[in-house]
Amino acid sequence: MLSNNIQIFYNSGTGNTYLIVKAMVEVFTNNQIEVKTYRIEKTDVSDINLDIPIGLAFPVAFQSTYKFVWDFFKRLPKSNGTPIFMVDTMQAFSGAIVGPLKKVLTEKGYDCIGANEIVMPSNLFNKNINKEKNEKIITKGIKNAKLYANQLIEGNTIWRRIPLLSDGLYKLCVNDFVLNIINKTYGKKITVDKEKCIKCELCVKLCPTKNIKMDEYPVWGENCQLCMRCLSYCPTEAVIIPNKTFKRYKAIESTLHLKDI
Repeated sequence: MLSNNIQIFYNSGTGNTYLIVKAMVEVFTNNQIEVKTYRIEKTDVSDINLDIPIGLAFPVAFQSTYKFVWDFFKRLPKSNGTPIFMVDTMQAFSGAIVGPLKKVLTEKGYDCIGANEIVMPSNLFNKNINKEKNEKIITKGIKNAKLYANQLIEGNTIWRRIPLLSDGLYKLCVNDFVLNIINKTYGKKITVDKEKCIKCELCVKLCPTKNIKMDEYPVWGENCQLCMRCLSYCPTEAVIIPNKTFKRYKAIESTLHLKDI
């Protein structure tokens, strides 16, 4: 069972994970559990309180999660049994995160008390967006998040690990080779339509890896991890990938998920 305090470290690209964390915080708060939330990309791991249970929340990307999120996990301080749980959001399947993350955290001394993966709408280059269908998926996802939070409170959760399958997928999916493919295929191609760009610099502020710099217009560097923030939240849809047409998905209209809940 959880104590009366929880700290949750989360990353949300276009809002799916934010909605899940928000739902879980609501349940915890209604059960007199104080919750503090922190954005992963803004957290100094040396400030983490190991006397309080920890939650990790993040999106699935390329069967695992973003490299900068993995880097955060690997920088977590060693523990002497701090309870820790995870929740991720995904379109359909991961395979290279639940088991490998448990391995990393167990080796650091954490008590891995629960893991849950929640299906949410895809934000990756949708050809069409069915809003009604997405609303149903989100509603179900939020329901599952609240159920999971109650199970954590009751101490009725587990964190499974299938070493051969998950570790093998991890080696395939989480490496510089994959990141280079992402950059070559998409990241290096992202640019702006100068006729639409209003130079608001929102894309610069949204980028979790500080990969976008402002010259006369925004310029993308070599560390794009395709979180989709800049593409989805540009107010004039000026951020583009030339010759690629897609519908821009975001779970919430504002960038509220980039503030601590």
